[in-house]
Amino acid sequence: MAVTNITKPQPYSSRFRETLRQIRKNWSAYLFLMPGLIHFAIFTVFAVAFAFYISFHEWNIIRPEKPFVGLENYLRLFRDVRFHRSVINTFTFMIGVPLNLATGLAVALLLNTKVRGQALFRTLFYLPVVTPLVVSAIIWKWVYQGDYGLLNYYLLKFGIIQEKIFWLADPNLALPALILMGIWGGTGATMVIYLAGLQSIPEEMYDAAKVDGANSLQRLFYITIPLLRPTTFFLFITGIIGAFQIFTEVYIMTNGGPLNRTTTIGYYLYINAFRELDMGYATAMAFALFAMIFGFTLIQWKYTRGDVEY
Repeated sequence: MAVTNITKPQPYSSRFRETLRQIRKNWSAYLFLMPGLIHFAIFTVFAVAFAFYISFHEWNIIRPEKPFVGLENYLRLFRDVRFHRSVINTFTFMIGVPLNLATGLAVALLLNTKVRGQALFRTLFYLPVVTPLVVSAIIWKWVYQGDYGLLNYYLLKFGIIQEKIFWLADPNLALPALILMGIWGGTGATMVIYLAGLQSIPEEMYDAAKVDGANSLQRLFYITIPLLRPTTFFLFITGIIGAFQIFTEVYIMTNGGPLNRTTTIGYYLYINAFRELDMGYATAMAFALFAMIFGFTLIQWKYTRGDVEY
């Protein structure tokens, strides 16, 4: 009868000594890693820990007294109507994420075919991605300008509207205007990632579908979209995270907007931190934002990963 040898787990002291032995053996590798580890420890680990500490204090930059207030800064979030408005605006801005995915996929499908000037079109669609966001925001602010903006000019010229529209000053139009700009700016990056996904799909699958009589729409819905699920999952999560962090467009184009209709969480955090100098409340808001992003990502991961093949 064969005897099976069962390896007993090493005690903690033995494993610790083995780890030290490996470190001494590969000391040069750890030496090269040390600058990055020190930078990470100081500017990430320590910074986050200190910010968490600040969130429990009434921390005004110009005041020497910084009293401990416990959970007051976090409880204040539930009573702050303007913060509630910023949360609603941020979630509304997320409408642009699926629209961005749809436009990016449509452009990728068009540019994945052999057309004349394919490289030029890809470059033109990707150009907004490499354009600094501040520059893009200034250009779009000029486009939306009510008196002499390009959008009003052409809408009036073609008779679509009868009078000027002040897009960024209208409480009902300011946020949709920002969403439209976000779609314009994000389509290029989405297109490139979808192009990579499309080119990884074996051509034989399309050939087999054609032999079976599948038309273009059937190939799209039964081959292309299902095989792009991992790509779509990645783009959706990163898009939601980016929507949670929107700041530059609001700061440059609307400055919070009429009736705070474009004040997002990121912009409201900036106001509390660098205008009102209330760092305690601002850091509490930052951790609340982190909790939202983490929770939203966790929910997406839980309910979507079963449909995604890796």
